Amino acid sequence: MVGTMEETRIPGYFKNKGILVTGSTGFLGKILVEKILRVQPDVKRIYLPVRAPDAESAKKRVETEVIGKELFGLLRETHGKRFQSFIDEKVVPLAGDIIQENFGVEGAQLAEMTREVNVIVNGAATTNFYERYDVALDVNVMGVRHMCQLAKQCPNLEVILHVSTAYVVGERQGVIQERPFKLGETLREDEPELRLDIDAELRLAMDYQRQLAGDDAEQKNERKAMKELGLARARGFGWPNTYVFTKALGEMTLAQQQQEQPELAGVPVVIVRPSIITSIQRDPLPGWIEGTRTIDAILIGYAKQSLSCFLADLDLTMDVLLLTSKINDADPRDMVVNAIMAAAAAHASPPPPQPQPPTVYHATSSLRNPAPYAVLYRTGLRYFSDYPRVGPDGRPVRARRVHFFATVAAFTAYMVLRYRLPLELLRLLNALCCGLLSGLCADLGRKYDFVMRLVDLYGPFALFRGIFDDANVERLRLAMAAGDRAEFNFDPKTVDWDDYFYDVHIPGVMKYVLK
Repeated sequence: MVGTMEETRIPGYFKNKGILVTGSTGFLGKILVEKILRVQPDVKRIYLPVRAPDAESAKKRVETEVIGKELFGLLRETHGKRFQSFIDEKVVPLAGDIIQENFGVEGAQLAEMTREVNVIVNGAATTNFYERYDVALDVNVMGVRHMCQLAKQCPNLEVILHVSTAYVVGERQGVIQERPFKLGETLREDEPELRLDIDAELRLAMDYQRQLAGDDAEQKNERKAMKELGLARARGFGWPNTYVFTKALGEMTLAQQQQEQPELAGVPVVIVRPSIITSIQRDPLPGWIEGTRTIDAILIGYAKQSLSCFLADLDLTMDVLLLTSKINDADPRDMVVNAIMAAAAAHASPPPPQPQPPTVYHATSSLRNPAPYAVLYRTGLRYFSDYPRVGPDGRPVRARRVHFFATVAAFTAYMVLRYRLPLELLRLLNALCCGLLSGLCADLGRKYDFVMRLVDLYGPFALFRGIFDDANVERLRLAMAAGDRAEFNFDPKTVDWDDYFYDVHIPGVMKYVLK
């Protein structure tokens, strides 16, 4: 149930609050930290547990990977010479790890943190689609369990917000409702009796890892074997990869802990599921992005001229939500972060009179402002035609069209005929010519491997046919005070996708990712 915010504005809620943010070194996490500090400088403290061997290393990591980023330039400019003292007062780096109990925090630091924390935002995750199963479970499942155990020790806790992903629904089609998973639920509609046992999965991964470690012949293949185990377990229960599978398990773990731990009975729990998160549109740094997002791998491949074909239906909707949208030139809004902050404030003020199951919010665009893949392709062609990259010879590289295939069968047939067979023939000819064609063979081989790797990673998302319902998000938006709806906008209808991709996102990828 969403509480009204007509009397309590969002910045006002965060005043004098203690906030624990996991995953702060990640793309979304550092943007959340910057946003809170920017809109509410009177926040009490923001605790940032990061992997580090000691306090000094934790402080250095936060300075390097969070505060020191260009993203904090506007905040740095606002505070001037007082910037560092402001950060020292408000930001508390902690040497810890979510895979450990209490995140590895002990003694006086743990006592202070648990006493002061009012809001927990759990954004830590491993997002590798084919992660080792034991690693994915440690971070995406056990991390949630440890977060809940820590939450029990926080007497002033007002809300828990867990950042998941919209794609925990696997490859479902049609309109997908905002609802939490039932404990043990799977996506195997053909086997309705099949049930998930989270503890059994944890034991399986641990036992298999021990088995591999004890077998000298298998030790060198341990990493690959653990990755294959994760993929097999995910697909066996109906999910396409280890990442979304373990994120679904994490959501189930959160709901289970809320039900089983009496200390959490009165604490509202919120799950925010973003879809594909793209770059910042305006403030604090237009186009800023870190790492390679799903659609960015395609852009980078195209920019490097190593992408000649891809598996995608241009008529299908790619569900994206940018981190910032603007209503006018002077009024930018951080969409995903705004939704997170609005949800935390709404559910904590006031808390519900009776314990409620987790409320799910789809931070998505496919229902209210769908963007077909054709928009990305169209704006990409226009951008690289207007601003061609310069080749190794110093000459502009002409933008070329990419062949898209709407089915796996059509794409596979094309790849075999167009690349695989000629490549095998070329390798045979190269052997007969004593290696004279080795360079050409290597170049074609790299291009073939690049395309197939992209399709293996992102193909299921390129052919995703679901539409994410966002009724809960819309109710949240309408419950906000008028001033908050303007200042903390997360309405995807305000985005012009052509302008955004051409003017902001593609230039940002070229500047900040493809340096």
